[in-house]
Amino acid sequence: MITRIQGTIMELGDNSVSLSCGGICYEVFVPANVLKNLASRAPDDSVELVTYHYYQTDPSRSIPVLIGFLNKIEREFFEKFITVSGIGPKAAVKALTVPISQIADAIDAGDRIFLKTLPGVGEQRAREIIAKLQGKVARFGLIREAGGKRADAAGILDFKSEGLEVLLQLQYRREEAQQMIDRALSNNKNIRSAEELLNEVYRQKSTVEAVK
Repeated sequence: MITRIQGTIMELGDNSVSLSCGGICYEVFVPANVLKNLASRAPDDSVELVTYHYYQTDPSRSIPVLIGFLNKIEREFFEKFITVSGIGPKAAVKALTVPISQIADAIDAGDRIFLKTLPGVGEQRAREIIAKLQGKVARFGLIREAGGKRADAAGILDFKSEGLEVLLQLQYRREEAQQMIDRALSNNKNIRSAEELLNEVYRQKSTVEAVK
């Protein structure tokens, strides 16, 4: 299973990039936001992508396919997105034409109108996306685009560290991320996992932005 790929950009397609890796050129399919990032790189620049690797099969052959992302968080959202009935990996790549944070916000808000603007997503598919993922992708709304057991003290430190690491991957500064975590824990003392922590951070961020 190929989980990462590093190479030199040879060519950019509509939804793909060709990377030269040790004398072999790989075609990697990428969502629009990843393609935009790669297009801003210098010619022959070396890049590393986190990948989703699967086999596209038909009656006569099986073709290995790589789909690339800028970080593990984007790949995790993609893996959740393709659990929706009728959305395969390549269809998902074509659908993700806007920042993942916006899609996650729309899912959490039940915004079918926004979701229907994504390529290949109609009314029924939008309903299925919301039914499957609403309440499960809130923390992906924290992505900053570039440009129940009682926990003991050790457990609290573990999920705080995990939450901090996720926020750093989402391009927040360490000091800013720590402040967001501290506020979340102060406002909700029942948090017992990184998932709950990040959902609380997201709710607070959404409340602040709504007041502005």
